[in-house]
Amino acid sequence: MTTVEAIADEIERRAAGARRFMIGIAGPPGAGKSTLVEALREKLLARGETAQILPMDGFHMDNGILAERGLLPRKGVPESFDGRGFVDIVTALRRAEGEGLVPVFDRSREIAINAARAIPAETRFVLAEGNYLLLRDAPWDRLDGLFDFTVFVGPPYAVLEERLRRRWLHHALPEDQIHWKLYGNDLPNGKRIIDNSRPADLTIDLF
Repeated sequence: MTTVEAIADEIERRAAGARRFMIGIAGPPGAGKSTLVEALREKLLARGETAQILPMDGFHMDNGILAERGLLPRKGVPESFDGRGFVDIVTALRRAEGEGLVPVFDRSREIAINAARAIPAETRFVLAEGNYLLLRDAPWDRLDGLFDFTVFVGPPYAVLEERLRRRWLHHALPEDQIHWKLYGNDLPNGKRIIDNSRPADLTIDLF
């Protein structure tokens, strides 16, 4: 397995001389993207760098819109996100022309809060994280070329299945709801991501 230390080394090597360096970390739900991105940020900060995380979760559409479109039961599919808004934010952050205000997803209320966190202009590394950062489908394909370095985290199916099951067990859902979450939504999404994502600069099986 590639270590956080080694990935940070590669990021700093590629970023030599750059004032702003955009990193995209993609993969199916339950792959370990959030854990990796947090560890990378901590490693970069420990090296004296400036780094901020941009989670794709902040771009969930409101539940009211999802209900109107019949997507609420499948919240988490690509069509349930404001993909165009995410592309616009990444484009603006790449330009590094000033402070960037980004949304944050409040899991306790299942809502995205607009302009809830600031990414200062002096931030050198922006670590974007989400399922669909490398997806070939529109509008996510517009992210192609906006990241300076990309990582894809794709564990084997059996590992993904077990991790996602544990996630929903943690939420104390009944077995029939867990079965739907797994086989009606999360795992089909994961297969779509694995089968239809652009190649990354670095692919790792597990984190």
